[in-house]
Amino acid sequence: MKKILVINGPNLNLLGEREPGVYGSAGLDELCKNVRERAEAAGMECDFFQSNHEGAIIDQLHEARKSYDGVILNAGAYTHYSYAIRDAIAAIKIPVVEVHISNVDAREEFRSNSVIAPVCSGSIAGFGFGSYYLAVQALAEM
Repeated sequence: MKKILVINGPNLNLLGEREPGVYGSAGLDELCKNVRERAEAAGMECDFFQSNHEGAIIDQLHEARKSYDGVILNAGAYTHYSYAIRDAIAAIKIPVVEVHISNVDAREEFRSNSVIAPVCSGSIAGFGFGSYYLAVQALAEM
């Protein structure tokens, strides 16, 4: 059975509270519950990790290469400037799908640049929690 890891970066622990007009009113626990259901329906196991700390995200990516078949990553603001996370993704040699809840290209200009996208298997943004569901489907089909 395929096993995937969902990594949520900075401020995603505040889903449901933080800018509900942009990110919706559902919290991180609800997101994880819904993603787990979709992963199980696709015949996959799914684990979750959230951190506001860059190094902790890098450590999880490094560990993922040992026991996961793929990663769904919402790196939050690190998407736009963390070359360290970019290098960790490039190093682990398992598929990583970049996701964003909001349409980052329709927001502030700085959000339209992703330094991690070139080393990810794909990027999905703008579909709310559906971005994660599409990423589950993508990993199931890889």
